[in-house]
Amino acid sequence: MSQAIKIKSLSKSFGPIHAVRDVSFDVGHGEVLGFLGPNGAGKSTTMKMITGFLEPTSGTVEVDGHDVLEDALSVKRSIGYLPEGAPAYGEMTVRNFLNFIADIRELRGSTRNQRLNEVIETINIENVIDQTIETLSKGYKRRVGLAQAILHDPNILVLDEPTDGLDPNQKHEVRNLIKKMAKEKAIIISTHILEEVDAVCTRAIIISSGELLFDGTPEQLIAKSEQGDIDHAFRNITMSKTIKS
Repeated sequence: MSQAIKIKSLSKSFGPIHAVRDVSFDVGHGEVLGFLGPNGAGKSTTMKMITGFLEPTSGTVEVDGHDVLEDALSVKRSIGYLPEGAPAYGEMTVRNFLNFIADIRELRGSTRNQRLNEVIETINIENVIDQTIETLSKGYKRRVGLAQAILHDPNILVLDEPTDGLDPNQKHEVRNLIKKMAKEKAIIISTHILEEVDAVCTRAIIISSGELLFDGTPEQLIAKSEQGDIDHAFRNITMSKTIKS
């Protein structure tokens, strides 16, 4: 399994606040990595550094062999990124927004049309395609955000809470899509829905207060709980960090 993302001794400080502390891990093609942690743990900050939206205080990030600081444009070409909140231009229709993203991603000709049609059908947004984004429900806004992330068919996906705001059927659809895409891509998903780890992830990482506390398979995570479930294992690991602190 080839390595898609290599992170070494990654740290980020905002003045006196240490958001991420000396975090190291790799992600390979064919892996779905669940990125877990309590609120304020440093998950979104780490994702923003991986995707080149935040500069690390120290440490390195390589994406498909490209250093995020030295070759940020190549990194952004390799990644599809769904940030928290799925920001978009509210006054645009869904169709216009996706065409705008296609322009940015330099999609042309038949490839462009094919990808637009495939993504609109796959994400199931045909019935809102001509609505303005500001009029959409939270769930549909999230779907549009996911659509823009996968439009250029990237090798690597970084998805921050991809099923946030979706109803149970929509969550099931997105999870199936992630599992399908994972055969060829490296995928990181940040989630607070612990059942999602068991449903779609091949590996899980837990961070708390910016520090990496666990890195292993969902089965290894479950083994950390006497009750035999991910929720209790997560609480045991994060609580032990809190007590030590």
